[in-house]
Amino acid sequence: MTQSVDSIKKDAETRMAKSVETLKNDLGKIRTGRAHPGLLENVRVDYYGNKAPLNQVANVSAADARTLTVTPYDKGQAAAIEKAIRESDLGLNPMSTGGVIRVPLPALTEERRKELSKHARAEGENTKVAIRNVRRDSNQHLKDALKKKLITEDDDKRAEEAVQKFTDRFIGEVDKLVTDKEKDIMQV
Repeated sequence: MTQSVDSIKKDAETRMAKSVETLKNDLGKIRTGRAHPGLLENVRVDYYGNKAPLNQVANVSAADARTLTVTPYDKGQAAAIEKAIRESDLGLNPMSTGGVIRVPLPALTEERRKELSKHARAEGENTKVAIRNVRRDSNQHLKDALKKKLITEDDDKRAEEAVQKFTDRFIGEVDKLVTDKEKDIMQV
């Protein structure tokens, strides 16, 4: 009887946590002007006829706040890696210097910072909607169980309160992530 209530609550919490994880990944892809190896995460390199993720053919690290260094595992692939970075939609211009590819990050303009900040807020709002949808689905499952007399009204109320606490906690996390990202973007 209470197993279904527990499983509904657990499912809600798991799905909300996944939404927040997805937001973290999405926010991590937004460029802030500071060098971070994750910026090149989605770059695919033509590696002997196959498209391979950059991190599988080279070591990517941050040399300083404005420069990434890419060290190919196979020195013969330096040109292909450089080309892949240049052709990515990141607007970066890599330079090869003796086996190491340096990728300087241009400073962001104020207008671009505001655009990125808006984008971060929009991602946050989408995540909040997803979390609220999980809450709605969970509450609907609880109501269905109540109608079928699988749970009592007290169980239903307690479970709804628990789901609401999950919702509040995860929405608070989303707000904090977006606020932190906005601060990061707007720093000069």
